[in-house]
Parts: sequence; C-alpha cells; structure tokens
Amino acid sequence: MGVRNFKARPFLKWAGGKSQLLPQFQDLYPEALKNGCIDRYVEPFVGGGAVFFDVAARFEVKSFYLLDVNAELVLVYRVIQREPLRLIERLQDMAARYLGASEADRKSFYYAVRDRFNAAQPGINYEVYADVWVERAAQLLFMNRTCFNGLFRLNSKGQFNVPYGRYKNPKIVDADNIVKISRLLQRTEILCGDFTLCEPWVTENTFVYFDPPYRPLNATSHFTSYSRDKFGDADQVRLAEFFKRLAENHGVYLMLSNSDPTNEDAGDDFFAVLYEGFDIHVVSASRMINADPSKRGKVRELVITNYHC
Repeated sequence: MGVRNFKARPFLKWAGGKSQLLPQFQDLYPEALKNGCIDRYVEPFVGGGAVFFDVAARFEVKSFYLLDVNAELVLVYRVIQREPLRLIERLQDMAARYLGASEADRKSFYYAVRDRFNAAQPGINYEVYADVWVERAAQLLFMNRTCFNGLFRLNSKGQFNVPYGRYKNPKIVDADNIVKISRLLQRTEILCGDFTLCEPWVTENTFVYFDPPYRPLNATSHFTSYSRDKFGDADQVRLAEFFKRLAENHGVYLMLSNSDPTNEDAGDDFFAVLYEGFDIHVVSASRMINADPSKRGKVRELVITNYHC
C-alpha cells in the first residue's frame, strides 16, 4: 500500500512552519520527484514536518529519514511512531479535564502541566525509549495547543517557557491524524542530532529538504529557540558547506529554505555569496510570530536548489 493512502498533516503548531508555502514549494520540487524517480526523502531539520507530510501524501517515495536537534520534538515523533493509541488515550483524558474546566481552572491546569513537564526534564533519557515518553509527548502536544500563539520555545535550560494562551475550544487531540502519522512513520527512520548526521542517508535518487532555523532579519526578529542550542551565522556557513558537499553526489536533489535578508537591507548578500552557483528562488510568506500585530505580514523568503526548476 502506497504512502499516499496516509495523508497526514503536521501535529504541531510550529513557528516558521511551511504549510502556507506548500503551493509555492510544489512548483520548486525536483522533476525527478514528480516523475517517480526519487526513492528516498531526507529532512535534517524536520520541525513540524509540513514538507515531509506533503511529499509523503503526493508522491510514491520508498523510505523517509527525519532528523532534528530538538530532543523533545524527536521524542514526540518516536512516541507517535510506536504507541499512537496510548498517546491518544492520554490526550483525550487531558482534553476532557481541560475543556470542562472554568477559565481560571484551565489556566491553573496549563501551568501545572508545564511545571511537571519542566521538573521531569533532567530525569528523561532521550536515547532509550521508555513508558514515561508517552506522558511527556502528551504534555508537549497539550501545551502546544493551549499555550500563547501555539509557540514551541525552550529556554537555555531546555525548559518550556511559553505562557498560557486563552483559546475557547482548542483541538487538543486529533486521533485520526495521529494514527495516519504513525502508519507513515513505520517506514521512517528518526534520529536526534546535528544535521550532518544525515549524510550516510544521502545516496543517489535522494531528495533532501533543509529547513534550518532562519537567520534573523534584524535584532528584534531573532527567534531560533526551538531547542536550547542556538543557530548563528557560523552554523549557516557550516550548513552551506555541507550543502555544497552533498551537491557533489550524483543524483542527489537538494532544496533549502531561509530568510531573505534583503527584506531589511537591500545590500545584504549573505546567502547570495554562501550559495553562489546554485539556483536561488524567492517565495512570499506571512509570518505571525511577532507579538505586535502591526509588525506581522508578508515577507520574502529564499528557496535554494542544486537543480533547475
């Protein structure tokens, strides 16, 4: 049965998620993918996974390989892969308690979950799967659906620090989607670590999509705290060098997203220099993570490929 029978969608709200850009991205996918010549899909910064789910729904790809440095995020993917029904049951219990409570009790419930989540963090072994992972995954999914702006943000200690969000009827559990994702993940390898760890997976007829933490456009737009690790200009350079090395492999198709620095400074050629010789495309996105509504709106983003579209 082809993976296109499992049309799953992202299970997390994710700042910088690519769901809104998929119509533009679909025009930029390699022809080899559209023609059924891609055997393997690799995503080294999977995040919310919008592009992964789109590719899986629209094309017959034999195997998928996902990687992220965020151990909490990888934990959730692995729980959905292994124990979707236990996760659904726990989320349903939390949803019933939360949605049936008063506004004041909802707020208290949210902060109690957040406190338990953060208190347990030092004792979690992110390498070895354990029963406690299901509860942790449920807590994280619950907070993602009920926190302010649906953000996923960790402080330098690895603690979730997003405040309560006031939503009337948040969809805390989507059982059907979780089951579909779990089926898809049965043919997926999931790894936690630096993006360079994906290199052994990148062979002929592989499509790799990179969605790193974006380079901030200015001092006030710096939002890269999806993990306790930062991703600065030195990391962007390291990624570009890795991109170039993979591009030397025959039959490998590479696509990478990042911010367009010319939104703020027409003379900023940071990415133009880093990716000289590759195709650089411009797409338009609506970004909503700024707390000031007047500063939200359309911005240009870059998509860089090692193939012609």
